[in-house]
Amino acid sequence: MRRLALCLSLTLMTATAPDAAAQTAPTAPNTAAPQTAAPFLPGDARPDAPELAARGSFAVGVRTVTLVNPGQPDLARAPQGGPVPRADRRLTVEIWYPTASGAKETVTYTDTLTSGKAFTFDGRAARDARPLSGQAFPLVIVSHGYTGSRYLLTYLTEHLASRGYVVAAIDHTDSTHDNRGPFNSTLVNRAPDINFTLDQIAKLGAPGSGSPLSGVVNASRTAVLGYSMGGYGALNAAGAGYAPKVAALLPGGTLTARQTGAFTPDARIRAAVAFAPWGGPSAARGLGVPTGEYGFWDARGLEGLKVPTLFVVGDHDDVSGFEEGVKPLFEHAVNADRYLLVYQNARHNIAPNPAPSLPGLSFADHEHYADPVWDSARLNNLNQHFVTAFLNLTLKGDAGAAAYLNVPTPIAANATGAAAWKGFAPRTMLGLELYHLRPR
Repeated sequence: MRRLALCLSLTLMTATAPDAAAQTAPTAPNTAAPQTAAPFLPGDARPDAPELAARGSFAVGVRTVTLVNPGQPDLARAPQGGPVPRADRRLTVEIWYPTASGAKETVTYTDTLTSGKAFTFDGRAARDARPLSGQAFPLVIVSHGYTGSRYLLTYLTEHLASRGYVVAAIDHTDSTHDNRGPFNSTLVNRAPDINFTLDQIAKLGAPGSGSPLSGVVNASRTAVLGYSMGGYGALNAAGAGYAPKVAALLPGGTLTARQTGAFTPDARIRAAVAFAPWGGPSAARGLGVPTGEYGFWDARGLEGLKVPTLFVVGDHDDVSGFEEGVKPLFEHAVNADRYLLVYQNARHNIAPNPAPSLPGLSFADHEHYADPVWDSARLNNLNQHFVTAFLNLTLKGDAGAAAYLNVPTPIAANATGAAAWKGFAPRTMLGLELYHLRPR
């Protein structure tokens, strides 16, 4: 037994001992200069980003315009139980667009946290650069959440401009981080703000307008894109009328013009993207008021949504809801060719930029941007990929973009081979679901 143990010991020593050359050969010194990490800005593609998250071929310009919509309901100053006054409604709108290549794409945005503190962050766009001439690009109108700002989704607005879109993001009065008004104002003004902005950008973009955007905007091919309360407004602007019993609750009949059967959607709106849209059954129920069959909507109202629509939601959304929130809206918009992108285990904040890297950032300010499970930069890349595919298909008529949306299996897991989703590297699809329902 002693001899066997000795043999085993010698064998193990022989098997694990390094060879003589390895013991004596010196390690070659690494003479290369260490790399300096480049700043990672909102919208930059991670190494695991899907294909269409890569920045497009256009350099990006950005400029700010102020629009004034005269004589609008002024719910922020409406007396309790009294008539609703009218006032000019001022909107600040940020516009991103393709610009001449070679422009230095460096910009600093100034925003405000929910706590009221101002902060700055960098982006990849050239401030007031001359728009690229000779081509009119489809228009995307962006509506932020409550509260939010026109800078809440710069990762996506810059990205879409680099892919050949003009993107106009609205600061909704009474609904921004630094201008929080009564919730009634947000309920009433979202869709009218979107429609008014579309009208005004179309005028600025028309040939001969005298605006720097003249000849650059093809407003006849417009998409409306909204997050949370922005999604609520975008769906209505695209044709989904609010239930009459809900509209009747707002003072002075200020919402009745947007109820089922009361309006015709703008024919220039060809598509809608709704990130975690508020107003479904569970969200509306939280207000403690009578609702339609599907929250702020009824069946007939959802039937009014007839343009292709992409819904994006986390299946643990605790603000807009999923099973009794966004999912029924997707299912019952029966006249729309629609998609539902689901982030498994995600809550509500699936759309914003990452939280700003500020010392001493409070939990409340951080939580306004972040999801407790998903990395924000990862969500940003996924949103870039799927929104680009959807808009390329619906606004540009790119038939090849459908392959990114009509996936072979609706629950991705780690699908490989024929079941893999187009544009994804192996092992990078976990946590995604994508469903498609055609109009009836």
